[in-house]
Amino acid sequence: MQSILLDTINGIKGERPPVWFMRQAGRVLPNYNKLKEKYSFREMMADPVIAADVTLMPVTDLGVDAAILFSDILVIPSAMGMALKWTDGGPVFPTPLSQYDKPVDHLAAQPDDLNYIYDVIDEILRKRDENIPLIGFSGAPLTTLAYMLQGISSNQNFPAAVKFMFQNKAETLRLIDAVAEMTIIYAKNQIAHGIDVFQLFETHAGLIPSAMYREMFLPAVQRISEAVRSTGTPFIYFPKGFSTGLKYVTPDLCDFVSIDWQMPLNHARELVHPEVGLQGNIDPRLLYASPAVIENELEKLKPFFRDNDKWILNLGHGFLPDTPYDNAKFVVDWVKNTTWK
Repeated sequence: MQSILLDTINGIKGERPPVWFMRQAGRVLPNYNKLKEKYSFREMMADPVIAADVTLMPVTDLGVDAAILFSDILVIPSAMGMALKWTDGGPVFPTPLSQYDKPVDHLAAQPDDLNYIYDVIDEILRKRDENIPLIGFSGAPLTTLAYMLQGISSNQNFPAAVKFMFQNKAETLRLIDAVAEMTIIYAKNQIAHGIDVFQLFETHAGLIPSAMYREMFLPAVQRISEAVRSTGTPFIYFPKGFSTGLKYVTPDLCDFVSIDWQMPLNHARELVHPEVGLQGNIDPRLLYASPAVIENELEKLKPFFRDNDKWILNLGHGFLPDTPYDNAKFVVDWVKNTTWK
């Protein structure tokens, strides 16, 4: 497969950086919104044909250099036996684990519940252009566990989840182990069905002190990484809000690390081990601005590219739901048509 994304991951510098976006298969796309008028998110995610079409939609509609599996990080708790309801206000676990003294005892692993996602991957590979890599993903242990303990996604501070972690360290470690094991099963099956890259989303790495994260959660990330990379599959790690904890991101942990928008790329490059590539870190809110303002900010990225062979242009988090489609398309077109040298 000839792919600018895979070449960059493998240390082959091109004429420009590869570009794709987190949350690119979603509400920013007019064609996605048309589908939403007919189907719920859950219905789209569960239908292999529709999910494959949505996965590949950003490649056609935006021109990005990679597709990322259309799915959700909460499929892991569901496959661990937790009841999950999809509501207009977001996903809800009616029985959050924080109400139990020994929550692991109330889980029952059901890995076959994820089989429909592998059918989606098979359909994507049948439909994609041979030069478009497919990125698979899962939620990382802290982020996944925060939802499982809290029960709802409306309070992004997860007070009940954090309280449980501080009060019940031993039980939290048992839960981390259980989440990591299911994530490894899930990742390996994605790889067996043909994904080209795997990204682990630790959206809430900044929820707890970095020292606590390193002690309790980073070993599980390491296990997941080793399981993925033992197959020869590149591993991208996204610890949003990890801040100066990035200095602990080494080649043993990942191939690339995705940088959020709060951390300047040059500072991240100083913190992260030089053998680890960087991905990111455009502020998603920049895409609310005019094309002239966006172009001015993109121009500032050229010196970084000239000095860094291993960099993937992306956002510092996902697209915001009301991001103007024309601005998203403008970014991709600009990346592809500007002179980077």
